[in-house]
Amino acid sequence: MLNEILIGGSIATVSGIVGFFISKKLTSANFDIYTEQAKAKASVIENEAHMLLQKSNLKAKEIELEATKQYESAKDKAKADLHQREDDVIRKEQSFKRYKQNEEKRIHQDSTKIKAKLVDLERNEKSINSLKQNYEKKIGEALHAMEHCAGMTQDEAKEVLLEKIEEKSRSEIAHIVRKFEEEAKQEGKKKANYILAQATSRFAGEFAQERLTNLVHLDSDELKGRIIGKEGRNIKALESLLGVDINIDDTPNAILVSSFNLYRRAIATKTLELLIEDGRIQPARIEDIFSKVTDEFESGILAEGEELIADMEIGVMHPELVKLIGKLRYRASYGQNALAHTLEVAHLAGIMAAEMGGDPILAKRAGLLHDIGKSLTHDHDGNHVDLGADICNRYNEHSVVINAIYAHHGHEEIESVECGAVCAADALSAARPGARREVLESFLKRVTEIEEIASSHTGVKQAFAINAGREVRVIVNATLVNDDESILMAGEIAKEIEEKVQYPGDIKVNVIRESRAVVYAK
Repeated sequence: MLNEILIGGSIATVSGIVGFFISKKLTSANFDIYTEQAKAKASVIENEAHMLLQKSNLKAKEIELEATKQYESAKDKAKADLHQREDDVIRKEQSFKRYKQNEEKRIHQDSTKIKAKLVDLERNEKSINSLKQNYEKKIGEALHAMEHCAGMTQDEAKEVLLEKIEEKSRSEIAHIVRKFEEEAKQEGKKKANYILAQATSRFAGEFAQERLTNLVHLDSDELKGRIIGKEGRNIKALESLLGVDINIDDTPNAILVSSFNLYRRAIATKTLELLIEDGRIQPARIEDIFSKVTDEFESGILAEGEELIADMEIGVMHPELVKLIGKLRYRASYGQNALAHTLEVAHLAGIMAAEMGGDPILAKRAGLLHDIGKSLTHDHDGNHVDLGADICNRYNEHSVVINAIYAHHGHEEIESVECGAVCAADALSAARPGARREVLESFLKRVTEIEEIASSHTGVKQAFAINAGREVRVIVNATLVNDDESILMAGEIAKEIEEKVQYPGDIKVNVIRESRAVVYAK
């Protein structure tokens, strides 16, 4: 409506301006005519504008009325909605009040019940304590009566019961052990016996006895004075250079060379023999002969090592290892020559590896090198196992050889058939009768310890260490030890021997149980 009014006003203004200009022009021509016409038109325009203004006012009133009507309608609707929400809130408040009253009433009732239950619990607790005291008293009386009837205390009865349970468990365990051991024996005994029989029958090692002294014969005792020299300078030079003890006075027409080092003792013996043969015994000559003999021995052990490797047919080996193999001839363990032992182990290992489907050449190589560290123990610190493994690693020997060096003394687990053959061959070579000798005192001590360990077990009547301490026979009481328990006892004795006794090779534990029925005919 307002727009129409503005439009009408604009039109009127524009018309007035136009009329002004027209009338001005007409004035010059026909001022009166134009004036009349302009007035007429202005009047028309004014009327039209007045009509438009009236229409605009009417339209504005209509719009205002419509807006007022909508406002009143929205206002009434909002009031009605507000009243409804107020009624809802009032109803919820009333409902919450009723719920609160009910909850307070229920809580009060529950509190009353809890108090009553607490009172009942206190009474029940007192009653239970009283019953518990009576129960313990009755139990004590019953135990006292049982102890009186059984003739033993409660601790003694517990001990007897536990012993019975242990006996029953031992019997069941022993039965299971015996069952599986029998199965394993049936499968492995025939093959193992065959392999061992083949290995031991195809190679017979000779008995080698090494002493701690060498004897050098003299044509006459006059040579002893020349060996001693003026103020003992020759004997001092000999002992200092050769690294041995020389005993001149004890044996007629002979001198005694003593040393734990077989290699050094052999060089010293050879040097003395050449000096006696030459007749010129003086410090300078001693040094010359010693140097010459040492070079000959070094060449000799290298040649002997090369010959052994060629005979064994085990392939190429580093010259340093070859020399150490030859040097094993001058090492001994418990009186057994190290080289003889090494050759036995190599041959036996090759035979057993071939029977078990392994590589016999690799097994012989591992057997030949398993104690190579013994050639180094006099000149280097450490045990022969670590020394042997280090030098074989240095010269890139096969991993089976390294494993055999460690495993034959239990430093590693056996990882191959060839290594197992070497370990078995080492035990056979060291443990065979006559292979090694020991000090009598340590031997008797070990045998006594083995018998004492076996005799300490319950049910053992007698125990005898036989076969040079390599076997112990345990005679048990048949009424106290059954067949299954005898197997379990054998394992316990063997384990205790392993923990407490040091010995070469293996010790066989043989538990013997015998039942006899004797009846006399009259």
